[in-house]
Amino acid sequence: MQVQTFDDLGSFALHLASLEGAVRHNMKAGLEAALVVIETAAKDEIGHYQAAIGDFPAWAPLADSTEAEKARLGAPADAPLLRHGAMYASFQHEAEGLQGIVGSTDPTLVYHEFGTSKMPPRPVLGPALVKNRDHIQKILANTVFQALCGVQLGKDFVGLAMVTGKAERLEVGGVLAGKVTRGGAAYFGGRITP
Repeated sequence: MQVQTFDDLGSFALHLASLEGAVRHNMKAGLEAALVVIETAAKDEIGHYQAAIGDFPAWAPLADSTEAEKARLGAPADAPLLRHGAMYASFQHEAEGLQGIVGSTDPTLVYHEFGTSKMPPRPVLGPALVKNRDHIQKILANTVFQALCGVQLGKDFVGLAMVTGKAERLEVGGVLAGKVTRGGAAYFGGRITP
């Protein structure tokens, strides 16, 4: 990489202004990578009891009646939120501009995420974000750093970001839980805004 020098602050400011497009482009690539990390982590929680993390409670054991119903249906025992994989397969993500949504098109996820009067919460989306917050911050910081260095990230960045996770801290927006509709699909999940 070639080091660029500037004779005055005005030249440096013009240079930074010229990088705006590259920063925006890289932030979109970084957002996509972050969404993939959250979606993958949420899917990985299905079927396994989860410990408490942040403001999210540990998962309570399944009720005996639930285990009996799962056995009757031929679903795996002692695997919360897992019957036949439909909920797992329903997780998706979308990005528009510099905002992204990770969620599920399965409307029952909202009951699992927040619980009901008869069922304790077994959240997956919030914990997926909390568990990966540092990694996501590194991904997003790396995208900005790369843009400032004149590197425009390509489509292969999503896989690369998940492996390398280099760079420093950058603040990431939190989770907005609830129902979000995009392109005709309802997502019960969270929103991340870098």
